[in-house]
Amino acid sequence: MIRTILYATDLGLYAPYVLQHALALTRSFNAELHVVHAVEPMGLFADSVLQTYLDENTLKEMRTKGLNAVMGSIEQRVLEGFNDEMGEACPHDMQLIREVRVLQGDPPQVILTEAQRVSADLLVIGSHSHGTTWDTPLGRTAQRLVQLSEAPVYLVPMLQHRGRGEL
Repeated sequence: MIRTILYATDLGLYAPYVLQHALALTRSFNAELHVVHAVEPMGLFADSVLQTYLDENTLKEMRTKGLNAVMGSIEQRVLEGFNDEMGEACPHDMQLIREVRVLQGDPPQVILTEAQRVSADLLVIGSHSHGTTWDTPLGRTAQRLVQLSEAPVYLVPMLQHRGRGEL
């Protein structure tokens, strides 16, 4: 039985389309829906630039307080985006979302950790990120989740692939 669904979003162009699948499944199974968005850590180059211009205390403070503020801001924007997407036509759909979390780390690992934390019975993800070309069968995150997830993965194909007629 499916009681808990984890929707992993990249906040890309097709995120609203994948969200509709997650909401439909949540309604169908009378489940609770958790949402996660993974923010990749700052690269070595950006980190070294900051180290060049900031003293150690300022850098440490920025990493803790600044990162928490940025993550909170992203969470707020995700919720606002969901509200805009669902609009007044489906206000009850927002009540289906139990929580939205924005976490820093490698996206597949963040998603798998969240799936364990919420005891997800199903993961809902898009097949590709917003930057992947149509000739790639699966995006990196989708591929890793299909390989490593203990829960079933509901993979939503991106609309960019429809109507191409190519295999």
